[in-house]
Amino acid sequence: MNTISILSTTDLPAAWQIEQRAHAFPWSEKTFFGTFPWSEKTFLTFFGNQGERYLNLKLTADDRMAAFAITQVVLDEATLFNIAVDPDFQRRGLGRMLLEHLIDELEKRGVVTLWLEVRASNAAAIALYESLGFNEATIRRNYYPTAQGHEDAIIMALPISM
Repeated sequence: MNTISILSTTDLPAAWQIEQRAHAFPWSEKTFFGTFPWSEKTFLTFFGNQGERYLNLKLTADDRMAAFAITQVVLDEATLFNIAVDPDFQRRGLGRMLLEHLIDELEKRGVVTLWLEVRASNAAAIALYESLGFNEATIRRNYYPTAQGHEDAIIMALPISM
């Protein structure tokens, strides 16, 4: 059975492992644990402020964390900073399930638009986002590092509620 719940501070080591396994160019440890930066107060604010400024979720399958999403809410807009599904659980619809739940929760909070960015080469993610109603808003040229240099980021937006 799959369950979706709030991502807590005790979940971060498992989320970090998923991040490392799921992305060819994952967030660095400094970014994952220190980008915000994580003083204890900031850390607790980021993960303890659920529903006000952040909506951070985890999806559990087969009794372990299979996916997570980190989202910031500012007024009536939200930005999906990161979403990852453990490779052992990919191609089972869990990313879609987590995103649909996130969108439902954001709609309940009165969010009008959900923003995200995605690597231009990530065709599977782009197809998923488009199937959920996301549209391309703009492109950030040469934004993401690659083994050969850089690639574009596609900025996408989903109108949620009006």
